[in-house]
Amino acid sequence: MKLLYSLAFVVLPVVSFGQTTGTGGGTTGGTTGGTTPGTTNRPPTTTTTPSLNTPTMPSETSRPMFLAGQVKLADGGAPTERVAIERVCNGRPHIEGYTDSKGHFSIQLGNNPMQYADATESSSSFGGFESNNSRTPNATQSPFGRGVTERELLGCELRATLPGYRSDTIMLANRKFMDSPDVGIIVLRPMVKYDGLTMSGTSALAPKDARKAYEKGHDYIKKNKLAEAQRELEKAVGIYPKYAAAWYDLGRVRESQKTDDARDAYMKSIEADPKYVNPYEGLYMMAARERKWEEVADLSEKVIKLNPYDFPSAYSLNAMANLNLQRVEPAEKSILEAIKLDTNNRSPRNQYVLALILAQKRDFDHALPLLRTYLEGLETSARFESNINAGKEAEFVKKQLADVERFASAKAVAPKE
Repeated sequence: MKLLYSLAFVVLPVVSFGQTTGTGGGTTGGTTGGTTPGTTNRPPTTTTTPSLNTPTMPSETSRPMFLAGQVKLADGGAPTERVAIERVCNGRPHIEGYTDSKGHFSIQLGNNPMQYADATESSSSFGGFESNNSRTPNATQSPFGRGVTERELLGCELRATLPGYRSDTIMLANRKFMDSPDVGIIVLRPMVKYDGLTMSGTSALAPKDARKAYEKGHDYIKKNKLAEAQRELEKAVGIYPKYAAAWYDLGRVRESQKTDDARDAYMKSIEADPKYVNPYEGLYMMAARERKWEEVADLSEKVIKLNPYDFPSAYSLNAMANLNLQRVEPAEKSILEAIKLDTNNRSPRNQYVLALILAQKRDFDHALPLLRTYLEGLETSARFESNINAGKEAEFVKKQLADVERFASAKAVAPKE
């Protein structure tokens, strides 16, 4: 997501893997605990408290950062022409390099002198181009100088640019200098018309004072000063009630503050700009944590219709909601779309949800490998990254895996009809 902060939570679908009979075959969002003899096995729904990301303070040292990857078209082929690789920081694009004839690229962030300088960049540009020796790395230099700091990447993402195509994006926030330079595959898809937007058109009409308060709010968010951020964002919408983007960010801050009026802010954002998709996402995330599966299904479906490309989480949550509502076929359709959009497998949970769906369909041969792979990832994270939540989830998934293995064994020895 192109945000400076995000809501971290886990929603595990409530499903049963065996045959259900009588009135016990339905699914209820409040079922918890383990297996009771004589009843259908039902894994519990688990949530964690939403919170703002609070990583350790990024490095202030400006140094080279290398990135490499490949650009492919949606059909799997390589582009037939050179593709620009852009770093976009807080809405400002900057070309960092180009692909070769096979779509591969290898770039050093902030080290492309032969490109047009932005008016807000260095005053040492010459003739519209940046001089090779015009920069000395320091803590106050432009984020587009020779080298970057980790802090400068907090609001940045990487994308490919080719006329007539739209690009996947790769978030650069929290990337470390010692991380692997391989960013994977960036997929270009043909442009198609859709109604939902990730930027609100009302922002351009905001008065100067409202924009100033909104920008102050964002600065406070970066510093994790949420009370101050809330004050400035409330000031922005007070000056300009149609400020959809400010209402949306206010909803995220309120939600992270655990206040009850986050939903109201999201709704006001939608009222200000019905085609602005972000607040719909905020609402279905909240509904998922509250296990309001019909609401999740409806809101995520609306997002999918408004913008079928920029919100893969809509497909994931739509699949979870439909699975909990025992609508298996729509759930499978949505999770396959989520996996299709997740070209770099950044969301292994999608494979896990698919495993649950396949288990529900009694396709244990395909469900088991997916569950085992997901469990291995959780155990690795718990072991080597000291991830407590991953450890707890691993224990839960381990029990699910045992249930599926038991059902698979029973199916294998059952007499064929």
